[in-house]
Amino acid sequence: MLDIKLLRDDPERITQNLRDRGVRVFDDLSSESDWASEAVARLAEFDQRYRELLSAADDLRREQNENSAATKAVGKLPKDQQAAARKPLIDAGRALRERERELSEQTELAREARDEAWSRVPNLTHPDSPRGHRDEDHAELHQWGTRRDFAAEGFTPKDHLELAEALDLVDFAAGAKVVGQKFYYLVNEAVLLDMALQRYALEVARKHGFKLHTTPDLARVDILDGLGFNPRGESTQVYSVADSDLCLVGTAEITLGGMLADEILDVERLPLLVAGLSHCFRTEAGSHGQESRGLYRVHQFTKVELFAFTVGELEISEAMHERLRDIEEELFQGLGLPYRVIDIASGDLGGPAYRKYDLEAWMPGRGDWGEITSTSNCTDYQARRLKIRYRPEPVDGKKQKPRMVHMLNGTAVATSRALVAILENYQQADGSVVVPEILRPLCGFDRIGPR
Repeated sequence: MLDIKLLRDDPERITQNLRDRGVRVFDDLSSESDWASEAVARLAEFDQRYRELLSAADDLRREQNENSAATKAVGKLPKDQQAAARKPLIDAGRALRERERELSEQTELAREARDEAWSRVPNLTHPDSPRGHRDEDHAELHQWGTRRDFAAEGFTPKDHLELAEALDLVDFAAGAKVVGQKFYYLVNEAVLLDMALQRYALEVARKHGFKLHTTPDLARVDILDGLGFNPRGESTQVYSVADSDLCLVGTAEITLGGMLADEILDVERLPLLVAGLSHCFRTEAGSHGQESRGLYRVHQFTKVELFAFTVGELEISEAMHERLRDIEEELFQGLGLPYRVIDIASGDLGGPAYRKYDLEAWMPGRGDWGEITSTSNCTDYQARRLKIRYRPEPVDGKKQKPRMVHMLNGTAVATSRALVAILENYQQADGSVVVPEILRPLCGFDRIGPR
């Protein structure tokens, strides 16, 4: 979540950011109203209520101290006067303690109400991120690679699902029988190609100084909450495990980001670079249409995730964000896949993201671009709830207070979507698929032929 001081010191900035992102915070605000201003006013009321109760608690403590001092002073009176003088003070002390209990409960409820509402407020938005709520509002930064002219080669490209089924590389029917729709089996060479993509991404990550991990496929609800994921409710994309506080992770961002919860790091450890290999599970509720066909949008896939913890300075985390994007581009240039880089518009940013870049590969089967990776700078938004901090270097020999780290994530490779791009871009007129040269030593073959 954001620092609550922003609400107190610069409410108009929060208001404009809600407008830019299209986030209403409260469902009952009318679309006809100035809902962003009304939301910020209501948030301020929550905060004011909490602060008033804190002030009342301070006043109560002063009364208790005065009562305690008066009770002690009774001991200086003549003994025959002490009992009469002490009784009203004891009664008053008892009433103050009861009031303290009530006030403590009210304060905690007010804090929980404020924090729950405040947690719905998204991160601030980078000033250079395009504003808007439509796909057309994203900004294309550049393209790389040359798209094949299939017409010049004398054939019409197939989409990846048609290719995969013809080459016996995927079995959606068995997946649906055993688990349900949008689950699948990879078969034959696809298994080795999937593993080769994992190894390739891990090797590149290690070359760039990332410490490699295989991560758990489960995480606690409070970790998901801390990272800004919604593990409960109708709109969630998260699978929850019955009778537990566990969820299946949709990305290793969750397990990597949660590793350091409640820790204070030595500044010498930063930047801390970690990479995680995990399965990913997403409900993909409501997904349909051409872009959801086949392997592009599924309920389970394997991914290598990059994650960085930096000192809490925008200049530093923004430089790291560019570094993560460069690594993603290196990976897909190595695969020889044409792609473009998109600066995501404000209305399509996830709540924790300050800025987000997507890489979209050209997918001949659909005749359009399709997202293959993304990278986000979440600044200190996730760190604040997870309480991940670092202690800056001493100044003039004086120890400094801990500060929130900045946290960034980026997809090295999501193997299902990489397979989509490889199958469609490397297909041949005879129905075979050539394997990208960089993967051949890892998977042991250079072509997948018709059966």
